[in-house]
Amino acid sequence: MPAPASLDPRLLRAFLAVAEELHFTRAAARLYVAQQALSRDVRRLERELGAELFLRTTRQVALTADGERLLPHARRVLAAQDDLLAAFGQARPLLVDLNSAGLVTGRRVLHRARELAPDCELMARYESGLTGAAGELLAGRLDASFGRFAGLEPALRSGLEQQPVRWEPMAVVLPADHPLAPLPEVPVAALAGETVYAGAGNPRTGEWTDLALRLFEGHGIRLASPLPLAVGDEEFERIMAKTRNPILAVVDFPAMPRTVLRPLVDPVPLSPVSLVWRKGLVHPGLDALRAAAAEITRAEKWLRRPADRWFTAVDDRAMGA
Repeated sequence: MPAPASLDPRLLRAFLAVAEELHFTRAAARLYVAQQALSRDVRRLERELGAELFLRTTRQVALTADGERLLPHARRVLAAQDDLLAAFGQARPLLVDLNSAGLVTGRRVLHRARELAPDCELMARYESGLTGAAGELLAGRLDASFGRFAGLEPALRSGLEQQPVRWEPMAVVLPADHPLAPLPEVPVAALAGETVYAGAGNPRTGEWTDLALRLFEGHGIRLASPLPLAVGDEEFERIMAKTRNPILAVVDFPAMPRTVLRPLVDPVPLSPVSLVWRKGLVHPGLDALRAAAAEITRAEKWLRRPADRWFTAVDDRAMGA
């Protein structure tokens, strides 16, 4: 069959979603279309190219050799289309992961970006730490996220860009009747002998657990064992109420019932927060995010570090100090 004179980009988007999800139902949900419509577009693309792109069974979907050959071309074509539309103010929605609805830094940047670019649709989600978001950024399923850039594996960092936003002071969440709860601030040394939860075992927040281990070293603080992955604030609060372990957090961590949030001091541990996106992304929403981050960082002096502080050398280098 001769090659088609042109291809509808919609068909390539259908192919790309299925190729990345390897699941028609998830791909349809990602594109906000019915599964039947998605399957129809994939079949049409296969007819126009004269090639079978997927091996389909009742249990799995896999790319054929022709599908593997098409994949990098589809990504380049669709990226070019996105760039073209962005240049003329017709950009697709920008998807930004804020990790948790209660965290302040990313939410403030996003809200300001919406004010700076009211014609752009900047969509928030609250699902993952930066480790979990990084793979989705590289695959094009997510556009931007916030977190500790130096905590990512080098292979992930090589495909991403970052803009330092904040050195965020760290804190600890304590049960309201914990012996340290009456203190207005908790010295790091006072946690000696405690078992503190810092996301161990959660594959989406590895960068946070790594930072905790570096902070705990030499202070006699134990890292709490992995817990069931709690999805949603209610489940997280339920699990933590059962264990009663202190939780390593940041000063803007959302309130939880029957707990108190106390800043850590002597020294003040700092958690680095960057805006992170995949290399080569061109989008007016990203421009607005970067401008908003720079504006707020400057106004709030978010990159200023207190005299009595703690941070890692690797984070110091990543934040450009």
